[in-house]
Amino acid sequence: MSTTISKHGHACIRLEKDGQVLVLDPGVFSDPATLDGAGAVLITHEHVDHVVPDRLTAALAAAPDLQVWAPGVVVDQLVAAGAPADRLHAVTEGDTFTAAGFEVQVVGHDHAVIHPSIPVVANAAYLVDGVVLHPGDSFTPPPAGVHVEVLLLPVSAPWMKLSEAADYLQAVAPRVAVPIHDAILSDAGLGLVDRVIPQVTGGVAEYRRLGAGETLSV
Repeated sequence: MSTTISKHGHACIRLEKDGQVLVLDPGVFSDPATLDGAGAVLITHEHVDHVVPDRLTAALAAAPDLQVWAPGVVVDQLVAAGAPADRLHAVTEGDTFTAAGFEVQVVGHDHAVIHPSIPVVANAAYLVDGVVLHPGDSFTPPPAGVHVEVLLLPVSAPWMKLSEAADYLQAVAPRVAVPIHDAILSDAGLGLVDRVIPQVTGGVAEYRRLGAGETLSV
């Protein structure tokens, strides 16, 4: 059975397979309705563009079967916001688990450096079903020997420059690259990114921007 991938603002991705739904990083730039029908949520790290604790706590209250996996600091924030601790799961690098029917491996452990004066926080990259990699705010490579089908590619952030995104894409060499982490770009900036990355990476992967309502199947 194929997995359907859709993007819901910034770094928020929704995966659907066999009637089950997994959502990654439903932060402040994503519509809360993205969580409708979800059985599991994966959070890469604590920044508000990737998780809003009060919003996710409300989603947990509304959906008694919803489960969340996240770094320990995010779990603590959710508990402080009133989320049920028995449906929250702290993750660390190397963990493997099943979330809403998807097999997940946790890769990496650190957020990319924003500035030497800003402490580095925990960041869990997620490899889903061995084919879809969401790196959060990092350029974490996939495990050795794994060929990534779909790389969710960060393209704009205070912690990166565009050439680093291109280098990461070339290093991972997925079949398809879906640009994410782009809410701070204007339309002109999005257009620039979408021209430059395919040009400088030499066609190492199909570059596929997902618009509103558009899906990709793998």
